[in-house]
Parts: sequence; structure tokens; C-alpha cells
Amino acid sequence: MAEPKRLRQIARPFVVEGPSGVCVRDRLKGMTTEDEQVLRAVGAHMGRLASADLARRVRDGLRHSAEAWADRKRELTAVSSSRWAGSVTARTHDQWGLSRRAQHAHLQTLDAGIREIRHRLSLPLGERGTWGKSGGYRSRREWFQKSRRLTVLEGRYELVRARHETGRVPVVRGGRRLLNQRHRLAAAGRTPDRWRAEWETARWFLTADGESGKKFGNQTIRVSPDGEMAIKLPAPLAGLANAKHGRYVLTARVCFSHRGEEWRDRVTSNRSVAYRIHFDVERGRWYLDASWTRKALPVVPLDTLRTGGVIGVDMNADHLAAWLLDVHGNPVGEPRRFDYDLTGTTGRRDAQLRHTLTRLLRWAKTSGVRAVAIEDLDFTDSTTRERHGRSRRFRQLISGIPTAKLRARLVGMCAETGIGVIAVDPAYTSRWGAEHWQKPLAGSKRQTSRHAAAAVAIGRRALGHRIRRRAAPPRDDRSDRRGHRTTQAGLDARVREGDRPRIPGPRTRSDGAGRGAHAVDQGTQDRSGCPAEHVSWKQDASSLGSQERYRRFRSPVPPVR
Repeated sequence: MAEPKRLRQIARPFVVEGPSGVCVRDRLKGMTTEDEQVLRAVGAHMGRLASADLARRVRDGLRHSAEAWADRKRELTAVSSSRWAGSVTARTHDQWGLSRRAQHAHLQTLDAGIREIRHRLSLPLGERGTWGKSGGYRSRREWFQKSRRLTVLEGRYELVRARHETGRVPVVRGGRRLLNQRHRLAAAGRTPDRWRAEWETARWFLTADGESGKKFGNQTIRVSPDGEMAIKLPAPLAGLANAKHGRYVLTARVCFSHRGEEWRDRVTSNRSVAYRIHFDVERGRWYLDASWTRKALPVVPLDTLRTGGVIGVDMNADHLAAWLLDVHGNPVGEPRRFDYDLTGTTGRRDAQLRHTLTRLLRWAKTSGVRAVAIEDLDFTDSTTRERHGRSRRFRQLISGIPTAKLRARLVGMCAETGIGVIAVDPAYTSRWGAEHWQKPLAGSKRQTSRHAAAAVAIGRRALGHRIRRRAAPPRDDRSDRRGHRTTQAGLDARVREGDRPRIPGPRTRSDGAGRGAHAVDQGTQDRSGCPAEHVSWKQDASSLGSQERYRRFRSPVPPVR
């Protein structure tokens, strides 16, 4: 007997909290050659110090302590400044922690792949998989290749586990992607000089943390409300200063177009603002990023967001499928599809996501909804390629869905437009949406896709309704000629028309007064005036003549006289 299917527990929907920080960017225009030379010298000097500090932190591993942190900061202060040293050690700590978490995730991926291969190798060839478990391999050749891969994964797992236990993490300042391009410059489309310029620029360190209570919120990189920018030079480069207290004032002016008033208010009130200067080698431009922590916005209750209905959004590798649902879970209007192309550079992919979400939120504002419903996707059950066997296209499809980036971007943009985000459990949304909503929502002029049906399922789960539609009654009890309307109706919807009230007096020639109490009231029909049954019946010659002419005109056979 086959094992019964077991559905996993469905988590409750929740409201996603808004972003806790803000980052804006402005281009540094009008810089002189001297300004660029000073910035390059400061970035290269602090970059060397940051690399040495990160190497020491990696060597310490799990033996690192607060005393070791203080020693590192004191050594950096002697060759830079106390504030530069604080920024360097803080970035080193964050970078080591990020690499540590990535190493742990890689360890879990290797472990999942090893367990999956062992399970499939233990099954006979060609055995079909059961509910939630994979089957055996298809051929002896595939079985042999996977046995070799199992040996490779086990060796890699032991190596990563040994590093993880000692606290040693692999980390590259400048990025591993750029480092690997050094060995294939032709494929990357770069010359050695171009690669060297990008590599050195990526390893610069021109970041300064903000300080509340200090002048303009930052003592290292200071930007005044009128746009004047000054940098506190490290001790070995103090001879390049052109202002008091070892500072260098740039000729470029800063003017943040986006959130300029908010930034100016923080700078004027001396609240902390962190700055980062970076150089774009491809464009040859300098940029300044300003970031600060914003006050936590109040989280709107879930019941409040449901009052105006929601827009269910199904995330896919190349588009967003969305459908508007009212408060009762009924699909309203036509489904929407927002396409995007995630090929090309990182900047282009980010621009595609921003443009797509802008169109989605513009539609949400015009529709009057207060929330957008999305799936809480992270693909934790599909982190290994061994899960799907030969399905390379399916693995590429899963890896191509920008779940984390799209959700982070959506939460940030929704916080600015005043629209909430409701995250729901992604379990069975595509399957149940296609089962219960794809066919009923299709028509002669509209083909409902599986993704649009999944968007309806996501929206209904966010509203607290069941995904399954209301079951139709028996055929003899259906009130419509083409079948019962199984779409859910709201409590405030107009009920069916009631019985016609009794009117004393003769109604027809064959019905006396007080009869026909269960006939439908014809006065509620879309006609001009009330029908003649509501008044005393009276026959005249004109009406008989018109009826006779109408009967003769419609009759295919001439009447017998």
C-alpha cells in the first residue's frame, strides 16, 4: 500500500517590517587633478591597512577577543587616526562575520548533497520516488558517476568542516569574482591594465562611520549643509592638507537630489551620517554614498492591511504575475504581468527590478489597496543540485529567481509609498492555485496562466481565506442556467430578488386577487416603469391590434381565417 500524502504545516502570514537604514548617492562633479590624487593616496593607504587588519582577524579565528580588537585598533591609530581605525576594525568584523555565515551555509549545502546522493545510491536502479523523496538513478552509468561525485563532496565537506571548527574563513578583499577574472581576461573582456585598475580600486578603503553629536554628524568625512566636503587625512598623509587640523577640502560640491531635505536635516542637527567614496573605473567618475539609520516605522496590523484587499504577487525567473483581490478573496479585473530581464551587469539587473516594482506599486496605488502579498521564499529545501537530478534547466530556473534581492527592494520601495508587505507560506500555492483557480478564471478571450492562478492563491492566503473555492451544490439545486457561481461573494453583496408582494385586486384574467404570491416582482427588472400587473388590468383595442400584428409578423405560417 502506498504511503499516504502528508501535507506540511502551513505557517501563518505576517507583515514584513520596513527597512532600518537609508542610503543615497551623489556624483562628485568638478574635481581637480589634485583632488583625485589625494583621494587615491588616502584610499590606497587605508586599503593596505584594512587588508592587513583583515588578515590578522582571519588568523585569530575563534581565539579573537575584545582585547585583541583593542590592540588592533591601537596599532591602526598610530598610522592613521582613531576614527579611521574604528571604521577599519568595524568593517573587518562585519566582513569576517559575513564570510563565517557563508561558510556555514556552504557546509549545509554540502551535507544536503551528500545525504541525497547516499539515499539515491541505496535504491535500486529505476525505482520511482515516493512523496517528498527522490527515487533511484536511471542507469548504471549515472549511478557510477554519482558515486564518484559522492567521494568528491565528502572530501570537500571534511575540508570546509575543519576550517569552520577552527574559525578560518576564505575571504578576499576586492571580491572573488574579480580575482578569478585575472586568469581569463579574454573571456571577461578586460585588458591587464583595465583589470589592475579595477582590482586596486576595489581594495581601496574610503569609508567613515558617523558620530552623533559631532559637527555635521561625521568627523572623518565631513559634508556641510551647503555641500562643502572635507576629509581628515591619515597621519602619514598630513602634508597634503589644505585646511586646518590636517583636513583636505575638495573643490567638488555635494547635492543629494534624492532625500536631500532629510539628509540636510540630519547634518544640520549633527546626527550621525556614514559616508563612502568610491571610483567607477568604467565611467571614470567619483561618487559619494551617504547612509544613516532611520527611526523604526510602526508596523501596521495585519487586519488593517486586509481591509482594502491585497494584490497577490507570484515571483518567477522572468516576470511577476499579479492579481487584485478584494477583501473577500474574489479576483477583480484582469491579471497583470510585469516582465524583467536579469541578464547583464549587476547595475542593469537592479534597474530592471526597480522598474518592475515601480510599475507594480503604481498599479497598487491606483487600485486603492493597502498591501501586497508575496511568498516567503528562500528555497531552503532545494539548496543542493542533487535534489532535482538531471533537471539542469529547473535548477537554473530556481537559481535565477531573485528572491532575496526582489524582496529587499520591494520592502524598501513599499515603505516609501505607504504600502504594506504581507509574506505568506509558499507551500502548495502553485499547485492549489492551478487546481482550484486556473480553469474557472479562464474564458473564451482569456487564458489564465498557472502563475496568475498562484497569485490568486497567494492573495487569498494573505487575506486569511482558504485557497480552495467553495464547492458547487448538486446540479438540481443550482440557480444559474450555466451552473452555480462558485466564486466567493461578499457579505454586502446584493442578495437574490425576493417574492413579489401581494397586491389586492384582480391581477390577470386567470388569477384572482391575492394569488400568485410567490411570483418574482417584475418591478425590480431593468424596465421603464412598473409592469401592468401592479395595477388594475384593462384591455383596449390598440393593444389587441398591436399584439395581433406582432403575432402575424413573427408567425412563419399565415393564420387560418
